[in-house]
Amino acid sequence: MADTFSDSIDASAHAFNLILQGFTLIPIIHYEIAFVCFLIIFIYNFLEFHFFHDVLTLFRGSPVSLTYNSASEIYHGVASKCRLLHGRYMATPWLSSPHIQTTFLNFHGRPPAVSYRRKLFHASDGGTFALDWLKSSDVLGDSTCEENAALRHDKTPILIVIPGLTSDSSSAYIKHLAYSTAERGWDVVVCNHRGLGGISVTSDCFYNAGWTKDTRDVINDLHREYPNAPLFVVGTSIGANILVKYLGEDGEDVPIAGAVAICSPWDLLIGSKFICRRTVQKFYDRALTVGLQEYAQLHQTLYSRLADWDGIVKSRSIRDFDNYATRLVGKFESVDAYYRHCSSAQYVTKVAIPLLCISALDDPVCTWEAIPWDECRANKNIVLAVTRHGGHLAFFEGLTASTLWWVRAANEFLGVLHCSPFMHTQKKNPPHIGPESSVDQGPYVNVSNGMVAAITKDPSSSTDNVKLNDQDPFERQKVNDESDAAVRVPDAKNIVSRSSGQTSVKVADLNSIKKWLEQLFQQNRRSTWMLTYIAVISTLPFMGATLYMLLFRKKLKQPKSLK
Repeated sequence: MADTFSDSIDASAHAFNLILQGFTLIPIIHYEIAFVCFLIIFIYNFLEFHFFHDVLTLFRGSPVSLTYNSASEIYHGVASKCRLLHGRYMATPWLSSPHIQTTFLNFHGRPPAVSYRRKLFHASDGGTFALDWLKSSDVLGDSTCEENAALRHDKTPILIVIPGLTSDSSSAYIKHLAYSTAERGWDVVVCNHRGLGGISVTSDCFYNAGWTKDTRDVINDLHREYPNAPLFVVGTSIGANILVKYLGEDGEDVPIAGAVAICSPWDLLIGSKFICRRTVQKFYDRALTVGLQEYAQLHQTLYSRLADWDGIVKSRSIRDFDNYATRLVGKFESVDAYYRHCSSAQYVTKVAIPLLCISALDDPVCTWEAIPWDECRANKNIVLAVTRHGGHLAFFEGLTASTLWWVRAANEFLGVLHCSPFMHTQKKNPPHIGPESSVDQGPYVNVSNGMVAAITKDPSSSTDNVKLNDQDPFERQKVNDESDAAVRVPDAKNIVSRSSGQTSVKVADLNSIKKWLEQLFQQNRRSTWMLTYIAVISTLPFMGATLYMLLFRKKLKQPKSLK
């Protein structure tokens, strides 16, 4: 028996040795090739390359998907005439990855050479920041234009640019936009954030993701200085969030003819969770945090007095920096409160001027999950253009990657708008009253087509703060149907009548509740039946236990009776 066991062990060891000898007979070059292939596959998927997909589609690119209201005059009168918005976007073949595009933009970007003219803007709170001008005459070399530009009656369009986080007029994508716009005969002014562009912070106010005061002051000042010149605004990344928030806050009372928001984060709370979700996103989180720490280092004296400097130095994420710096300087009770208060998604429905929003589904910094699809469709002034690829603020195109697609698309849209009768003209209206608290307090209910809205006492705000998370956003946004009528939850008014010391409560307006239920079943038939099915399935165990106790209770008591 022992001999048999030892023989089996020897046979196994011999077989193992033969396998090892077989592996040693394979040339080393084969192992190297296998390792390289595995590494290529890993990098291809990790960096989300789409080169092979582009090859299979013969480098035709993917169509631009538009979301808009079917009754929108801005779409039918402006966006429908834009060739780029109805075409296809094809990324530069050797930059066929959102991460490669974004990295290339930040480290190189191939920007054109521009020479700004700087003016300092002095805010009412004592703050100072730089306005960098690029006149069309500086690019076209037309001295006549330069002389006319100094006149108060000049009608040359002015484009105001709001950069992204830690970006200023020296950023590559800002230079692309400024040069391309000035080349078309427009004047460009880049509104640098406080503390950037080589200007020191001269007050206790710093900019943040929802700081609209500087934007409002600059726009009003330019409107007073150039009353006959149409003003347009382009916001990028955090600048786009500031732009949309400003437009929503002031409604029609803005001297802006039209605007474009590029790669807006929309919902900062969703974005903060997204940027630390995957390993590749954490690289961006760390890189942006380092940029914020360098910004804080330039203004250490103020941050040491107004914020937690030790916490700023130890920050390892954007959320950490916002907790130790932005929240304290802005006097928010928590980081989440800051994110909720400064998110622009809640202001989309209040935008009252022509607005083009451009985003990419593969944006590695601002996730598509935060895009307010239904709010954009509900607002007749907004056209949302989404591409499958593009990265964050990159959208390189052509073999040489010398141009940015979104720059051309924004200029085309604003150019058509400028020649149309749909430019916005300022109308005085009561100032927008923001939320009383920066923390959401109301409950949420499902009101229409999977849309989630907060219950408020005001029936006119039934579709505010809509959040939608689609499994396939690119296919979903291709359908540009009519804006769904929001189903309002009626208030159940209780009429309390007192007679003979007794209180009787009866529910009023039953007809409105019945009508609401009918509308709910008509528009949400599938969702309602699904909820009913879930309710039935979830109660089956309790029903089964009850039936078991009722049917078998007597049988369980029979042995005791027999005794």
